[in-house]
Amino acid sequence: MNSLLSLLPYLKKYRKKIFIGYIFILLHLGLISIYPLIIGDAIDKITAGIYGSPVYMDILYALLLTVAGGFFLFLTRQNIIVMSREVENDLRFDFFSHLQKLSRSFFNKNSTGDLMARATSDINNIRNFVGPGIMYSLQTSTRLTITLIILFNINAFVTLVALIPLPVITILVYKIGKFTFKRSLKVQESFSDMTAKVQESFSGIRVIKTFVREKFEFEQFDVISKDNFKKNLNLAKIQSFSFPMMFLLTGISIILVIYFGGIRVMVGQMTYGNISEFIIYLGHLTWPMIAFGWIINLFQRAAPSMERLLQINNSEPEISNSSITDYEIKENEIKGEIIFENLSFKYPGSDNYVLKDINLKINRGSSLGIIGHTGSGKSTLINLLPRVFDPTEGNIYIDGVNIKKFEVKLLRDIIGIVPQESFLFSNTIEKNIAYSDDKPNPEEVLIAAQSAGLYKDIINFPYQFHTILGERGITLSGGQKQRTSLARAIYKKPVILILDDSLSAVDTNTEEEILNELKTIMHNRTSIIISHRISTIKNSNNIIVLKDGIISEQGTHNELLTKKGFYFDLYQKQLLEDEITNT
Repeated sequence: MNSLLSLLPYLKKYRKKIFIGYIFILLHLGLISIYPLIIGDAIDKITAGIYGSPVYMDILYALLLTVAGGFFLFLTRQNIIVMSREVENDLRFDFFSHLQKLSRSFFNKNSTGDLMARATSDINNIRNFVGPGIMYSLQTSTRLTITLIILFNINAFVTLVALIPLPVITILVYKIGKFTFKRSLKVQESFSDMTAKVQESFSGIRVIKTFVREKFEFEQFDVISKDNFKKNLNLAKIQSFSFPMMFLLTGISIILVIYFGGIRVMVGQMTYGNISEFIIYLGHLTWPMIAFGWIINLFQRAAPSMERLLQINNSEPEISNSSITDYEIKENEIKGEIIFENLSFKYPGSDNYVLKDINLKINRGSSLGIIGHTGSGKSTLINLLPRVFDPTEGNIYIDGVNIKKFEVKLLRDIIGIVPQESFLFSNTIEKNIAYSDDKPNPEEVLIAAQSAGLYKDIINFPYQFHTILGERGITLSGGQKQRTSLARAIYKKPVILILDDSLSAVDTNTEEEILNELKTIMHNRTSIIISHRISTIKNSNNIIVLKDGIISEQGTHNELLTKKGFYFDLYQKQLLEDEITNT
């Protein structure tokens, strides 16, 4: 329950709106608390035989008070409900902003569907508590206070009799609240599972259709959906029990008032108008009693949702700036010399080293080719450079400075990576290429597209650079997606460019054109190229062969051929494949 205390900074930000809203609540309740007295007075006048103008004036006053009270209720909602929407927006912004700071390992452990559920359903539960929850809490407590003061002034004994069911209501609300909290938490967890399943199915729809697994996926979703249904039903059963009980207990209060109040009328201690006032005021109390149960329900649903939100917001990124960060390092001073010193790495939770005792120097402005079997540690090695992960042992230096001393943002700014799997956004080609820039430069976009060998395809699109790509770039071929991803890295003009097997989907002629362009673009810049094709890396200044996480061979293309090791064997196989293909 203490999790909801985390909302205090947000409420403090909008305290002015809450205060103004409460002023309107007082005005609203003050006005509608007067009209039962006017109704009672009118009834007493009628029972006394007074008709005509005095009674009509009472009716007019009651109508005016009701209309004015409704107007102030409108202003109340304009302040407090709008405030809750603003808090909801702030919560969602802070949640998304925090997610952007977290390390990749966090996203490896948490599914997209679960994060989406927290950003939507959980935040909506919190918003309901902040808006209607706060508004009805203020209304209920204030209305209860005003109404009880008036009732005690009319007749203290009858008021005490009417309050007999109150302890039962309090116990009922407490018991129901405990059940609601537990079941609400289960509902939110189940909703996360369902959202994760839907997101995964939509993302993999092409695979599902290729393997004709629609029926299987539907059956799996049906199981998760029914589980969510059952948990919602269990929660609804608790909620459906509370409201009728509230009506029953307040109904008992009205019966007690009519009975004991009627006795007081008979002995002359109360009037018919007083009985009418009591019944109307008890009607005013009926909603607070019901609202009290509803507020507890909102509270019990918001608390587990806030806990789930805090689980994310309290997560700290594993990679961040620290006390050793040197903020004096400037981007224009970085030349691009890279040194891997006694570097070893194993993934968190694993005992097996992916990389072992790597010692390597990449001179400024030079190119390094990396080749090796699948799983030899090639991608892992280059992921350590922008600090996606930190080495388990050893160090990495750029221009003689340990990369841990660089600001994380600066370090990643100077590195351009073209990953194995090209991810494109549902936006124009231009904005995908210029993703690193808030305001795309059309000339630079054109140059990047030409350098990546993409321009010849773009000019055939209906809207050329303004063509909207589908989700994840689904409207492009595999080769076009890779080249768009490459153009995006080129546009960034990084000090260090890394190609992680990112030309695998292009033909050899296009690959050669792109590599020739990169020589010009990467002049005086450092480049690292990972590939399974020797043709891609043969012109690199230095080539390393990774095998089982260690550098098994190193040298230029010609030097490695003379060693007649793994590199030589692979080269011979690929030459043979090319000969067979050409014949």
